[in-house]
Amino acid sequence: METVGQDSCGGADAARGTEWRPAPEARVHFRVTRFIMEAGVKLGMQSIPIATACTIYHKFFCEISVDAYDPYLVAMSSLYLAGKVEEQHLRTRDIINVSNRYFHPGSETLELDSHFWALRDSIVQCELLVLRVLRFQVSFQHPHQYLLHYLISLKNWLNRYSWQRTPISITAWALLRDSYHGGLCLRFRAQHIAVAVLHLALQAYGVEVPAEAEAEKPWWQVFSDDLTKPIIDNIVSDLIQIYTMDTEIP
Repeated sequence: METVGQDSCGGADAARGTEWRPAPEARVHFRVTRFIMEAGVKLGMQSIPIATACTIYHKFFCEISVDAYDPYLVAMSSLYLAGKVEEQHLRTRDIINVSNRYFHPGSETLELDSHFWALRDSIVQCELLVLRVLRFQVSFQHPHQYLLHYLISLKNWLNRYSWQRTPISITAWALLRDSYHGGLCLRFRAQHIAVAVLHLALQAYGVEVPAEAEAEKPWWQVFSDDLTKPIIDNIVSDLIQIYTMDTEIP
């Protein structure tokens, strides 16, 4: 199980301290990961396989220029490969048909003609390319299990009224899902991302953890000893930039 370090891939960190503008590559990756997520849902994939597909895609383009290969072909191969890695196998035919309807809404199922078989062969060949580029390291540690554990702990800390009146859990899961539009999964540890999205969800609804002022350490450091406030701020900043990009990209 690979844990990707904070310096594994560039990203938004280089832009901090200046007026941020998304690079053209970031816009491409945002659109393509949105495709991966929507196609994954239509294919019946669960959240972990979709997260793995996004991570495979981002990691591939940390190694290869975005101009070298068709990003959407890499995305389809990432979905196919993620299904194998997470044991939720997909048929290439289903991936092709879902992708075709994504790009051509209302279109019919593709015939099993030469065009279909050429596209299928491209997906399979691209999968082999992705595996070679990533040196067959396609199993990742995701924040999901950590976030689930942290939410259960936090629910026990908060009073029942505060928990029930605010959708902290739903918001934290949504923030985690949306984080895969960018390369946070490559730049930060899974535990740190889980805490950061929970921290942002609490801030969004103005919910304070009980006895925080009297505690020896902040609540988020109880979950992860090596986590610091600057790391949380960096993750939150990257998330905000993702949502800023979402408002600018149709």
